[in-house]
Amino acid sequence: MAKDGRAGRDGRAGKKARGAKRMPKKLYEDELLRLQRELVKLQEWVRTEGVRMVVVFEGRDAAGKGGAIKRVTEYLNPRIARIAALPAPTERQRGQWYFQRYVEQLPAAGEMVLFDRSWYNRAGVEKVMGFCTDEEYWQFLHQCPTFERMLVEAGILLRKYWFSVSDVEQERRFRDRLDDPMRQWKLSPMDVESLTRWEDYSRAKDEMFVYTDIPESPWNVVESDDKRRARINMIAHLLSSVPYHEVVKPAVTLPPRPEPRGYRRPPRDLQKYVFDHAAAVLAQAGQ
Repeated sequence: MAKDGRAGRDGRAGKKARGAKRMPKKLYEDELLRLQRELVKLQEWVRTEGVRMVVVFEGRDAAGKGGAIKRVTEYLNPRIARIAALPAPTERQRGQWYFQRYVEQLPAAGEMVLFDRSWYNRAGVEKVMGFCTDEEYWQFLHQCPTFERMLVEAGILLRKYWFSVSDVEQERRFRDRLDDPMRQWKLSPMDVESLTRWEDYSRAKDEMFVYTDIPESPWNVVESDDKRRARINMIAHLLSSVPYHEVVKPAVTLPPRPEPRGYRRPPRDLQKYVFDHAAAVLAQAGQ
């Protein structure tokens, strides 16, 4: 079973072992577009067949989960393919059964839900950071396989992906975020804390896999030091794991535009238009 690189020497060795040549951008973009066309077909199959599909994205901070989700959903209908990225639980939710707020996010017939982190928070960040008790943690590991078997037995297609990144690459991505004002919001105190707790997270992930990597809903590990490869590999695997087919849609034809029947548009000065910022930019550029 694949494991994250460990801290120090082992983590760097892990990165070297994964250090295959980075996928060329043009080849990546061409293959990504081809796979995204297949995702649109998958979406239409989900909609017309009334399929319920859940895809769980987990992994360390900066492992590339968000980027992968963005590529999966780029051309999909948000009414069909929905992202669930839940904030910290409210006081009321803390008093509920742990899985309850995740159940509320599950798909109806003809929907896909992509969990950007999921119920596995309890086996990862909550365990490592002490946000849950030992009793709550072990209860989760006991209940989670049963919960997922219930989802699968109810007909939900459940896929789980763990994005595995080395310690060296994670730190490099954190430093990139630190220097980029457009991405500094992605670097939280919790992310910084994960650097000093690398081995704690490794042990928590390994233990989580022991209890929750079950035949009904196995973990699929995505090596993500190269984000391009990770996205391509994850999407290709997802498509290969589902027996979808292309749905033949009725041809759509545009009717002829009817002849005008005397409508007159109100004077422009009666409406408030946005400032033509593009014109100002073009003028400043001398165009």
